[in-house]
Amino acid sequence: MTQLYITIDTEYEPYFASKHGTGSWRENFDQSIDCVTPGGSVGVGFQLDTFDRHGLKAVFFVDPMPAMLWGVAAIEDVVGPILAKGHDVQLHLHTEWLALAGSANPLGSRTGVNLKDFDFEDQCALIDYAADVLLSAGAPYPVAFRAGNYGANDDTLRALADLGIEYDTSHCPGFPASPCEISLGADDRQPVRHFGTTEVPIGCVGDMLSLRHAQLTALSSDELLAAVEHARDNAVSNFTMVSHSFELLSRDRSKINRIVKRRFERLCEGIAEMPGVSTATYASAPPALASSPGLWPTLPASIKRTAFRMAEQAMVNALYGERTKAAVVPMFALAAMAE
Repeated sequence: MTQLYITIDTEYEPYFASKHGTGSWRENFDQSIDCVTPGGSVGVGFQLDTFDRHGLKAVFFVDPMPAMLWGVAAIEDVVGPILAKGHDVQLHLHTEWLALAGSANPLGSRTGVNLKDFDFEDQCALIDYAADVLLSAGAPYPVAFRAGNYGANDDTLRALADLGIEYDTSHCPGFPASPCEISLGADDRQPVRHFGTTEVPIGCVGDMLSLRHAQLTALSSDELLAAVEHARDNAVSNFTMVSHSFELLSRDRSKINRIVKRRFERLCEGIAEMPGVSTATYASAPPALASSPGLWPTLPASIKRTAFRMAEQAMVNALYGERTKAAVVPMFALAAMAE
């Protein structure tokens, strides 16, 4: 049985808060968490309903850092519905919020774009603060972590080990442009002990030139389903894919991205019907280390699948790729959605 980890980075938008002011909590929630549009909502609530309809479980990596601006209640609003439906809440952390926090910044005046921009002691303080907020919001103490933007380094793993957080999943072999500086490479695609923490890499597939990460906006549903089937058929014990709370929206977050929404729905339908695969959570069934060292097999590149994805992505960019002055999407997220 291959365990599939469907992970959702669940986060308010710091750039929206910067543009619209620190009083924009509810507007930010509607845009980034609930994802309200004139055509309906496609955020966390919609995703939870879709998972439940298909009998799937997901891991929501929730960023508690906006509590510095809005208090724990803003995180309770995110965590509550996830836990109520029996899904997993783990820890995410975007340090961009520190620049907006003022006197609530646990590091005083120190700020940075990524967690790796801070030394070991500061990383310990930030992760400890975020874990405490998550706990105060009603979630269990986290056992797993993902850095915002994947922006972790080896000190991050040391800090997690110090704080008793067993798993990290910030290493993304199929996205070499990510800010991640954990000392692992593209060939490190299986869970591995590293600096006292179990590192669980993001899944990937073979692309025409190298590798491509298993993110909902980076691969077609056919590629994602084929990757999971390939993992199962090659006795790979676990596979991790990534999405975001806002990923079913257009790039300016003003309307539903119908193509990616259908991609998500097809993925859930396909996983639910796939024998030999079960969705898992870190709370109930965390990823196991490989029984033997070596490179895990990755779905080979396919000209047909790649051509279809590129055509589909061209349509996505044409219909939903515009940016407006209403919202600013992080450039890192744009890079992940592009091509």
